[in-house]
Amino acid sequence: MHALDQLNAEIIRCRKCPRLVRYREKIAREKRFAFRGWDYWGKPVPGFGDPRAELLILGLAPAAHGANRTGRMFTGDRSGDFLYKALHRAGFANQPESKRRDDGLALKNAYITATLRCAPPANKPQPSELSRCRPYFEKELEILHPRAILALGGIAMRAYLGLLKERGEIESASAFPFRHGASYDLGGELPRLFVSYHPSQQNTFTGKLTEDMLARVLRDIRRFLEKGIST
Repeated sequence: MHALDQLNAEIIRCRKCPRLVRYREKIAREKRFAFRGWDYWGKPVPGFGDPRAELLILGLAPAAHGANRTGRMFTGDRSGDFLYKALHRAGFANQPESKRRDDGLALKNAYITATLRCAPPANKPQPSELSRCRPYFEKELEILHPRAILALGGIAMRAYLGLLKERGEIESASAFPFRHGASYDLGGELPRLFVSYHPSQQNTFTGKLTEDMLARVLRDIRRFLEKGIST
C-alpha cells in the first residue's frame, strides 16, 4: 500500500475531536433536503490527487454538505465547482467538474488537502482542533515533498507558516503577509508558497475572487514548476 493510502486510511478512522465527530455525523444523518437521497460520507475527508504531485493545494476544511457528503475535498459545492474548473483550465485536472468520488476526476501533478479534515460548525474550527489535525498535514508534506504550495485563504496560509515557525524553518510568519497573488521564497529547500483568496461563494459571488484572478495564480505556479521561474 502506498504511504498516502495508509495515511488516508488513518485519517478516515480519526475521532480525536468530539465536537467535530458529533457535528459531521449529525449532518450526515439529517442531510440537506436537496441531497436526501445521498448516503453522506460523514467521516474525516482524506487528501486527494496525484501521489507524485509537485503542487500541494491547502484549503480550510470540508463543507458540511460538500466534502462531508461526497467524501472528496472540494467536491459537491460551489467552491469546488470554481476550483476544479480553474484546475482543468490550467492543466492540473482531467475534467472541469467534481461531483462525486467515482466521477472519473484525476488530478495531474497536484494534490489537495486541508488544515482540518472534518466539517466544523459554522465553518469555524477551534485552535485545538487544528492542532490535533496538523500531524496529518505534516505527514503529507513528508510523503509528497512538494515544490510548491498554494494556500487558499488566510487561515490555510497562517496554519502552514505557523507550522514552519514552530519547527524553526522560518523566523517569523509576519514576514509573509497574506495577499492574493503573492509568491514567497521561504528559504532553504522549502516549497515556494503561492497565495490565493479562498474560492468560497462569499468571495466568488462578490467578485473578490474571479476566474481570471485564480487563473493567473495557477499560471504562475505552472511556470515555476516547469521552469523554476516565479513572478
